[in-house]
Amino acid sequence: MVLVAVLAVALAGCSAADAQDSVSLDFARAEHESGRAILIDIREPFEHATGVAKNAQLLPMQQIGNRLAEIPKDPGKSVLLICNTQNRSSATLTALKKAGYTNVKFVQGGMSEWSRRGWPTVRP
Repeated sequence: MVLVAVLAVALAGCSAADAQDSVSLDFARAEHESGRAILIDIREPFEHATGVAKNAQLLPMQQIGNRLAEIPKDPGKSVLLICNTQNRSSATLTALKKAGYTNVKFVQGGMSEWSRRGWPTVRP
């Protein structure tokens, strides 16, 4: 419940995420495809249906509070949050940082930029 409340505040515009909390789309793709990072797509299921990055973990933002155990806290394993543009992923990052996560960053540009570049996606 605490994470849900923090997410609500973060989405209301009180985001503490900054440039050091983000990675470029190019970096995210390279880290994800090499297995050095876990890419978590926090978009909603109807958005996932339009296509996701291959092997991305699908965890809709609205479900994160109930599914925190699926997000590794191990500082040795990078977690990259991606949404459609970066607004929800940066807000979610703020909430996760307040919950004690130190290994999480958000992806600049999001899946809209991924698609704009013509990068491959798969149906979930």
